[in-house]
Amino acid sequence: MTTALTRRGLLTAALAAGVLAPLGGAARAAAAPGLTLPRPTGPHRIGTVALHLVDRSRLDPLAGPGLHRELMAAVWYPASAGGPRYPLTPWMADAPLRLYLEAGGFAPDVASSPMSSGHYGAPVLRSRGRLPVVVYSHGNNSCRADNTILVQELASHGYVVVTVDHTYDGYTQFPDGRLTVPTEESFTPWDSTHDILFVLDRIADLAAGRNPDAAHRPLPAGLGAAIDPRNIGMFGWSKGATATALVMGEDQRVRAGLSLDGPMQSQPPVTGLDRPFMLMTAEFNRTAEESVEEFWSQLRGWRLNVQADGALHSGYMDHQWLIAQLGSITGMTEEELIGRIGTLDPMRAVRIQQAYPLAFFDLHLRHRRSRLLDGPSRAFPEVRFIA
Repeated sequence: MTTALTRRGLLTAALAAGVLAPLGGAARAAAAPGLTLPRPTGPHRIGTVALHLVDRSRLDPLAGPGLHRELMAAVWYPASAGGPRYPLTPWMADAPLRLYLEAGGFAPDVASSPMSSGHYGAPVLRSRGRLPVVVYSHGNNSCRADNTILVQELASHGYVVVTVDHTYDGYTQFPDGRLTVPTEESFTPWDSTHDILFVLDRIADLAAGRNPDAAHRPLPAGLGAAIDPRNIGMFGWSKGATATALVMGEDQRVRAGLSLDGPMQSQPPVTGLDRPFMLMTAEFNRTAEESVEEFWSQLRGWRLNVQADGALHSGYMDHQWLIAQLGSITGMTEEELIGRIGTLDPMRAVRIQQAYPLAFFDLHLRHRRSRLLDGPSRAFPEVRFIA
């Protein structure tokens, strides 16, 4: 069943998010309204830290002659403390956010960044053992922030989550203030894959007590001891979902993979896997996209395909929530909004984003079974199981 977006429903979502501008209001306030994110549902506070990583084994022709590949990453984790000593981090820094908004067809100063639930540099919550790790790869012309809702959800339930900006295929700011944006050069899922393979090695460094940050900036207390480098999952949206499958084909360290509407198109192509893999499809579903059906047919391990009615390509990421707020601020019509995010209600989309990936990684990284993955749920009538 599709939860249709109506004018009343959009206003309700915007009010819940803290955006008070009426749908029909043409004027913007002098101060840009602040967007908000929904709170994660887990029992733990969240900490986060940024890493500047340099792959000295790989030259990057897009950066310039003789320059190595540089990446920005973030680590999210359950934290033992919050408060003013460890301030909350924004969804995205101001400078890249302005560029990101403009690329999405909005005025660059239409709104300010939402604040995440991540306390920067907070000490890691002590646990009896090491924590499973989940890595995230974003899609084309995007950023590592674009699935913060899900990233925070996993961290609040006891996961360490590592997100990666694919430089020159997204909007990135480095510690020295440099901004990089998508280029016109072809950036393939294999390029994302090579980034992630490098990051997997840096996760191993962290777990071994080494600091991979290029400037060796301080790490949160207890971070290395919390990471289990033998228990890693991965998910990605769009191109990042294709990269997830490619990484799993290259590196056995990734034990389970989740695709958020990935097209599964690459050269060389994605091949079959013998480890758990779940598809959350929307526009790139198995009926519409031959490459997705081919990938599905080659899966030899545990597999599952679910699909939320009314979801478009961005239905399983932060855009579903944030664009509803931007629609309220800018006076977007119902038809315009549906054209951007489909008919899946943003609040329902958030619950789906939080529940199904968590159940998947709980099952395959923690061996905690959830009935949610056994079949259709009354709690989520929008979600269909595709045989």
